[in-house]
Amino acid sequence: MVSDPKHIVESGYDAIATEHLDWIGRIDGDPRMRFLEALSTRLPASASVLELGCGAGVPCTAALAERHDVLGVDISAAQLDLARRLVPRARFLKQDMTTLRFPPDSFDAVTAFYSIGHIPRHEHAALFARITRWLRPGGLFLAALACGSSDGVQDDWLGAPMYFSSHDPATNRALLRQAGLTLLVDEQVTMREPEGPATFQWVIARPAPGVSSTF
Repeated sequence: MVSDPKHIVESGYDAIATEHLDWIGRIDGDPRMRFLEALSTRLPASASVLELGCGAGVPCTAALAERHDVLGVDISAAQLDLARRLVPRARFLKQDMTTLRFPPDSFDAVTAFYSIGHIPRHEHAALFARITRWLRPGGLFLAALACGSSDGVQDDWLGAPMYFSSHDPATNRALLRQAGLTLLVDEQVTMREPEGPATFQWVIARPAPGVSSTF
C-alpha cells in the first residue's frame, strides 16, 4: 500500500518538470494531437474546457487555448510555473484533480492527457462521475487511460519516484458507463516512449441522454 501517492506525484513532477517536457518531445507516434483535433472539431468556438493534469501546457493546453477558454489544473507547482510562461492565454489552478468542485454544467469539454494514471485507481469511478456532472448537455470528455491493471511506485522515472495506478480497458469502459458516459471513441494506440513501447486507451465520451447533473 502506497502511503501518500499524491505527494509522490506532486514532488516527483516538481523535481522533473523540465525533464518531462523534453521527454514528451522525444515520444514517437504520440497520438495526442490527433485526438485533441478530433475533440476540438466537435466543440463550439470559444468552448469552456477543463484540462486535468495539464503539466507544462505543451503541446495540449497551448493548442486548446488557440481556440477555446481553457482552465488547466495540475498538482505540481513547477509544472504550472512552466505552463503559465508557455501558455499565457490559458488560466491555471494548482489542485489535486480529485478534490475539485465545480457546479453542474460548467464545461463544454474535460480533457485528461495521460494524467488519470497518476490517481489511485479506487478513485477513478468517483472522478468520472464528477466529470459527467461538470459537462454541459452534449459536452465531451477526452482521456488517455492506461491499459494495464497496476498500482504502485516506480522508483526512478525520469529521475524521481513516480506513482502509477490503472485498470484494464474493460474496467475503464465499465467505469465510464457507470458514471453515465456514452463512448463515442474507444481506441487503443501504441506509441514509442524513449524507454520503449507504451499503449493507452483513448476515449471520447459524452453524458448519456437523461443523465442527471445534480449532486
